[in-house]
Amino acid sequence: MKRWLLMVACLLSLAAARADEEGFVPMFNGKDLAGWKGLVENPIKRAKMTPEELAAKQVKADENMRAHWKAQDGMLVFDGKGQSLCTAKDYADFEMKVDWKILPKGDSGIYLRGSPQVQIWDHTKNPVGSGGLYNNKINPHNPLVCADKPIGEWNTFRIKMIGEKVTVYLNDKLVVDNVTLENYWDRKQPIFPKEQIELQNHGGPLWFRNLYIREIKVDGK
Repeated sequence: MKRWLLMVACLLSLAAARADEEGFVPMFNGKDLAGWKGLVENPIKRAKMTPEELAAKQVKADENMRAHWKAQDGMLVFDGKGQSLCTAKDYADFEMKVDWKILPKGDSGIYLRGSPQVQIWDHTKNPVGSGGLYNNKINPHNPLVCADKPIGEWNTFRIKMIGEKVTVYLNDKLVVDNVTLENYWDRKQPIFPKEQIELQNHGGPLWFRNLYIREIKVDGK
């Protein structure tokens, strides 16, 4: 057991070193849920709450989050019964990397700036594959290619968001090429300029690991 834990720690250290070379920082420390919070409504509803209302709802959301999400062996593990796991920090322009794994019939996604979503699902049931901007209605929503690995294996996203535009690589293959992400919560307005990132699921076990992010300044650096 000690040997296994030492191996996990070494792998995390090596991954962190590689990420630092590119300017990425960890979103997850591999040990606990520090830096993450539970889901409170959507961005529009949250903006209408008083600070007191939001704080009270956040307490309950965090309790729900801790009941269904946990850190285990360097992974974020979801039991399939709760709400989304959200970053405590809001992000504007960024690039992120994340590994994910689902089981048969899995259906998940990553919300960018609080909005759905970069799709994750069982490609044997949905042959277009994962990585598309599923909730787009006007702009493209399907991935360019199906790049998923067999169900139960680890997949890797590299997601870049600049302004309204999103680019997604899945397992080193381009699946979304600089596509506008529409505002699901109010399609009359553009995507929010700054908001949280969410790990979403429609039920069923789910795993994430190696989460890193690089914030991007206006000049693209």
